[in-house]
Amino acid sequence: MKYKYISRFKRFWFFISIIFCFSSILVFSQLRQDKDWSHRLIENFIKLHPDTIAYKNEAKSYKWNYEQGLILEAFYQKWKTAGDEKYFNYIKKNIDYYVQEDGSIKTYKMSDFNIDNISPGRILLYLYKETKEEKYKKAADTLRKQLELHPRTASGGFWHKKIYPDQMWLDGLFMAEPFYTLYASIFNETESFDDIAKQFLLIRDNLKDENTGLYYHGWDESKKQNWADLVTGRSPSYWGRAIGWFMMALVDVLDYFPADHQNRKDLIEILQNLSESLLKYKDEKSGLWYLVVDQGNREGNYIEASSSSMYAYAFAKSANKGYLDKKFYNIARESFNNILKHLVTYDDENHFYLNNVVSVGGLGGEQDRDGSFEYYISEPKRVNDFKGYGPFMLLAIELEKNEKSGDGKKVGLDYYFNNEWKDGKRFHYVWEDTTYSGFSDLGEIIQELGAETTSLTSAPTEESLKKYDIYIIVDPDTPKETEKPNYIDNEAREAIEDWVSDGGILALFANDSSNCEFTNLNLLSERFGIYFNEDRRNMVTGKNFDMGKIDKLPGHPVFRNVKQIYIKELSTLKLWGNAEPVLTDDDGVIMTISKFGDGYVFAIGDPWLYNEYIDNRKLPEVFENFKAAKNLFEWLLNIKLHD
Repeated sequence: MKYKYISRFKRFWFFISIIFCFSSILVFSQLRQDKDWSHRLIENFIKLHPDTIAYKNEAKSYKWNYEQGLILEAFYQKWKTAGDEKYFNYIKKNIDYYVQEDGSIKTYKMSDFNIDNISPGRILLYLYKETKEEKYKKAADTLRKQLELHPRTASGGFWHKKIYPDQMWLDGLFMAEPFYTLYASIFNETESFDDIAKQFLLIRDNLKDENTGLYYHGWDESKKQNWADLVTGRSPSYWGRAIGWFMMALVDVLDYFPADHQNRKDLIEILQNLSESLLKYKDEKSGLWYLVVDQGNREGNYIEASSSSMYAYAFAKSANKGYLDKKFYNIARESFNNILKHLVTYDDENHFYLNNVVSVGGLGGEQDRDGSFEYYISEPKRVNDFKGYGPFMLLAIELEKNEKSGDGKKVGLDYYFNNEWKDGKRFHYVWEDTTYSGFSDLGEIIQELGAETTSLTSAPTEESLKKYDIYIIVDPDTPKETEKPNYIDNEAREAIEDWVSDGGILALFANDSSNCEFTNLNLLSERFGIYFNEDRRNMVTGKNFDMGKIDKLPGHPVFRNVKQIYIKELSTLKLWGNAEPVLTDDDGVIMTISKFGDGYVFAIGDPWLYNEYIDNRKLPEVFENFKAAKNLFEWLLNIKLHD
């Protein structure tokens, strides 16, 4: 009997341990899933809206409108952080429905002078930057022309719409200013930044309440509207989403607003003060915000999803960018989790639904909306309304950017040995080249990791290299590429060697034998036990991409969660001393890392990480160069931690 009891006792604890392990696996799996909510939310959106960003039973949503622009902004930001081609294709497909080959925009009428219609213009500029298709620039030029002709208040602010004369609404700042700022940045309209700043300062001076620190929804400079205060011209309530639009406008405009402009500090100060004020009105129970921000105790008010998502997005992005204290990132993370807890539901097919999104809010018009508390709570809610779902996706994306390995570090790209010009501009493996031949996407990856990207236009010296944590040399010029190439001479080699020995990280991206100046490059690399063999491997004809496939990848940090990469027309390597292979195949060494003094040298015989082969628009999606690029620089930025 004793042995029987012991046997039963053991079986009992065996089953308990199995249950515990199974539960732990489920919890661990859920934690892993929670780390990529942006992916889950965006994939959910595609399932619900595979073809068109529109509400099925609302005809006006099939027109050019700001809600589509908001959703596509989230898709673009996800594409830039994930490199998945299908997100870019989704953007292009939706925009191409409206933008015709001559640049005209289907359903758009400039004569309406509706500020809302400017908002999708950012997507046009992104597409022009990525594709160089003129139709996108022409369409963006049309929207810029609208701003030039758009009616203004006597003090210089954009009317919200032609049908709303003399009025500025908080919403309008998000609708116009991020596009206006990006356009001015791309096309060097330096005088426009004064005008952009003026729009925000007019809002601050006329809509901010000094007692609460909050902003009213609208301002009628003429004081003629039924909702306008006879003295101030302000509407009577603090509508949550209007404040959210304003917050998003501020953080997005700062992406492109010049660092040395006299009003940049004013924009950041507005953002800081409003953020602190909003914390005073956060609901203690839910950790979120009410539809009418300061009226949480009034019957009919409710926790509203779009405004809560917008505030949290602005908090997270501002903390990541350094405009706000890091506590705001934590508040944003808590807000995201609270939205999941209180406002997100699921169906049997595991689709997500964001609830408590108010469908609309405005002032005046045919409905004679008076801006009162009673008016705002009377507007209907809509599940998965784009004005809530878009900011919720943007919030998830921004939260995932916080894991930064490069904070405070600087990555310099050589512009001296690689010094190619076309039409008066640098091109070919440089940060500012956004075409297939550029390094703009790699630059954004490095910036997302928290590091600063800069360039070195002169020969490297002991002094100039001191400011860099990583220094990149790509494909030094031959006379075929540059009339008077700058060669890596002995003085430069000495400076680089000393810098690496003192702790610098050198990254060498060469090329195949017909495209790279190897003589002097090898005189440099040999100092670190690395020699480029000047051969040509992985020759690819046409679109036979498998000819450049490498799928036997080692268990190295560069290839974490990567199944296969693409490298074509490369030079293999010969190694000695401290140089160790990172990637090899049957025919030789493809990548290496060499420890030298307190520093390191990484080398590959190909430029490899230029836009054409990491943005996943040209390569089949099975190739994961984007992910490998992110892994590589995350590893290099932290390599000393693993000494």
